[in-house]
Amino acid sequence: MSPSGAPGPFTVLIPARLASSRLPDKPLADIGGRPMVVRVAQRAQRSQASRCVVAADDARIVAACEAHGITALLTRTDHASGSDRLAEACEQLGLADDAVVVNVQGDEPLMDPALINAVALDLQRRSDCVMSTAAHAIDQMADFLNPNVVKVVLDRAQTALYFSRAPIAWWRDGMADASGRNTLPSPAPLRHIGIYAYRSGFLRHFPTLEPAPLELTESLEQLRVLWHGERIAVHVSAQAPGQGVDTPDDLARVRALFALG
Repeated sequence: MSPSGAPGPFTVLIPARLASSRLPDKPLADIGGRPMVVRVAQRAQRSQASRCVVAADDARIVAACEAHGITALLTRTDHASGSDRLAEACEQLGLADDAVVVNVQGDEPLMDPALINAVALDLQRRSDCVMSTAAHAIDQMADFLNPNVVKVVLDRAQTALYFSRAPIAWWRDGMADASGRNTLPSPAPLRHIGIYAYRSGFLRHFPTLEPAPLELTESLEQLRVLWHGERIAVHVSAQAPGQGVDTPDDLARVRALFALG
């Protein structure tokens, strides 16, 4: 870690899978004249990462990246998750066990480079944690109640206690009757942001861990880490993340933002 408070050297890895049920060929979707995965990598290059590498499952993604000067690796097509794909990328790159890797999702073309730096720095500062991630305060009741918005609760050291699709922490007294159901708890609940930093050794070890029952129930892979007794540091951001792309409507909104410049 740099003595100035900036993160020490780290690598950004961007998993990119061509198949998508809601948006076919999503990594190659055009955004302002460039494929989405290229836009993601270019945002990541604005962070303080030593290098940014796309871990792809298809040669077309690799070719699209290389056409725009983005380093890309071709990984196996049968990985069960993005974490498995990144574990293979760590092997291909020959990263040391203590090397810090930040996982930026391949459908986040508006990812804040400062947030990438923050999660890398958090992990470098926390020898007690095997991972770090991020969250921000929820300010809409609809988001608090939405199972597609993942929530996280923390301990006093800003370490994750639990992640859930349920509204946590539940405000027992404030939400006991209809009159309080339009008011969020205080302090504000936290929305999990899907960006992660790992040490390379743990990332390679992670796919070998037994899946957790809670992970399968909630469909949240990070619960496997907590179930096995490991710790995850959480950076609380003052700002919500940029628009991610899961659906055609999301893609249209992001294209409109790029068109505005």
